[in-house]
Amino acid sequence: MKIDTRTPLLEIKNLGISYYTRAGEIPAVKDFSLTLRPGESVGLVGESGCGKSTVAMGIMQYLGRNGGIVGGQIKFKGRDLATLGGGELRDLRGGEISMIYQEPMAALNPSLTVATQLMEVPLVHEGVSTEEARERSLRMLADVHIPDPERVMASYPHQLSGGQQQRVVISMALLSNPSLLLLDEPTTALDVTVEAGIVGLIAEISRKFGTAQLYISHNLGLILDTCDRVCVMYSGEVVEEGTVHDVFSQPRHPYTRGLFDCIPLPTADKNARPLIPIRGQLPLPHRRPRGCNFGPRCDHFREGACDAGAVRMEAVHEDGIGQRVRCVRWRDIRFTERNGGEAIRERAEAGDIVLHVDEMQKYYPVDDRSLKALLTGRTRRWVKANESLNFRARHSETVAIVGESGCGKSTFAKVLMGLENCTGGKIRFHGQDIGQVAVQDRTAEQLSAVQMVFQNPNDTLNPSLTVGQQIGRVVRKFGVERDSRKVRERVLRLLDIVKLPRDFIHRRPRQLSGGQKQRVGIARAFAGNPALVVADEPVSALDVSVQAAVTELLMDIQREHGTTLLFISHDLSVVRYLADRIVVMYLGQIMERGHTRDVFDPPYHPYTEALLSAVPIADPNVDKREIILDGTLPSAVDPPRGCPFHTRCPRKLGKICENERPPQHQAGSDHVIACHIPLEELRRVDPVIQLRPPPDDVKMPSPVA
Repeated sequence: MKIDTRTPLLEIKNLGISYYTRAGEIPAVKDFSLTLRPGESVGLVGESGCGKSTVAMGIMQYLGRNGGIVGGQIKFKGRDLATLGGGELRDLRGGEISMIYQEPMAALNPSLTVATQLMEVPLVHEGVSTEEARERSLRMLADVHIPDPERVMASYPHQLSGGQQQRVVISMALLSNPSLLLLDEPTTALDVTVEAGIVGLIAEISRKFGTAQLYISHNLGLILDTCDRVCVMYSGEVVEEGTVHDVFSQPRHPYTRGLFDCIPLPTADKNARPLIPIRGQLPLPHRRPRGCNFGPRCDHFREGACDAGAVRMEAVHEDGIGQRVRCVRWRDIRFTERNGGEAIRERAEAGDIVLHVDEMQKYYPVDDRSLKALLTGRTRRWVKANESLNFRARHSETVAIVGESGCGKSTFAKVLMGLENCTGGKIRFHGQDIGQVAVQDRTAEQLSAVQMVFQNPNDTLNPSLTVGQQIGRVVRKFGVERDSRKVRERVLRLLDIVKLPRDFIHRRPRQLSGGQKQRVGIARAFAGNPALVVADEPVSALDVSVQAAVTELLMDIQREHGTTLLFISHDLSVVRYLADRIVVMYLGQIMERGHTRDVFDPPYHPYTEALLSAVPIADPNVDKREIILDGTLPSAVDPPRGCPFHTRCPRKLGKICENERPPQHQAGSDHVIACHIPLEELRRVDPVIQLRPPPDDVKMPSPVA
């Protein structure tokens, strides 16, 4: 298909969007301009609350009763969207313009089957037959790697996992081959391996049909992989824009540079080159400072210049084309090398082994009432969530457990916490076998010694209790302090440790941001002086700036108290930065384990190799081999014989992989790889991630060098 890329598909000029509340007008977006051509991809990045999603809602004309466009205009194919009637907008939405939302359950109707919701798109917008609509829906579900599309079509949204729901939403958005695709954090709920496949699929459809894309994300690695240009937003304004190469190689605005300093790139080191969180918080829309909105958080702020008046966008290059920046001092600023030596921390030495996991198993019974099961008498089957797990964790050490959803990471955490009992094997903590001891049967000392930081603090904080009450309850429960005055002092010290203001002791969760809630969750986990903390995806839903602050906070507390940290995650960028040792799991089994430096360099298990390839890295000076896994994770009810990974392995040898359990290669000191491929052959594999020197034309220190 020949695409005219000269004529803009979407033109946004000086856009202003406000919401009206009892407190008055809330200016959410100011002076926003963007031009998007057919087939082009543009990324919108910035912290939560900066106005990214509001721009997308403005394009869709979904601003609610209390929101509206107060300035500028949005043109789609030359038509001002604000002038269109309800019928014209309905024709555009889902047909010409589609949107993929961050929360799939908010985009899916819980009372309708997936088939009804998917087929509605081509039926309404293209008038095709029911048979064709069903056939296209099935084909699209297969394209986004959903196993058993027929079963999913007959399912309701609540019967699917979060990742499957997100893939259904993506399928729905792509069904009518829209001209413009708006993607609001489209891969947040997906594993990195699935994310890589979905991003590739969207890019393929874009090339085929000339679909323009507006990516909204805090994942700068994803933006680098998918977009041609990028707009960095802060407090409702674009503060920098340009090609991905220009902005990532030479950021001109201090805020853009601050975002890069928060990302755990391959060159970062938690001791020698730690992350540098952006201090302070985003200003409220109705309390923006005079002049530069970023001024109160900027290390380069100069009174009398930065707060003199409104700051306009300026072209970086003399021809006025390309990179632009909203900063009065961008010509004077010379950024020092990122992650400089002034923040070097002393490396903590791991101590004695505190956690022994030996041949640990966790099976769940499933009743099978099918005709075949009844005839054979095999009506009881088992979900093998964990199979023969073996690893150790030491005092003051961080051990990361990584793998796709369904690999058994969280199941192991439940057994460790006493929420489930193990089926076989042992979990010994400080010499005591706790694998068969349920949480209600554990002593107060055992309960306080093992605590957890959960992925979603909204689900784990009591909305009716203040922050002080929630943390103080733990202090009393575990006998750390009994006297009310001492309990309060302990709570205040914990708030100091997690860097929250002391007056937050009186606040309730609804009055806090996502990052602040997660800090409360961390304070609560450490309130009982635990020896072991399990952190289950604690930063996956946070902005990069908050993510960096929470990550550094966890390490600071660990250094101070000598806590052992089990970090469960699918984000290998964070894992590489944070962990001392890594355990790679697949379908309930350990494929590889070892020190972080060993796991990230050859030899790799083929599954580890695929995980490393799938991780987006926000560094234009990194070369990465592409490995896309075919198929999906097999069922834990009926796992493959032999090596569990052989159904998806790009290096499969043959029958031996299908029929025999793989041997465990000793690749180094405590580096174990479970694979039939000879170790010497695995050593000859090229590194997945390789750094290359920055180009000669970059004069300023690169933010990702």
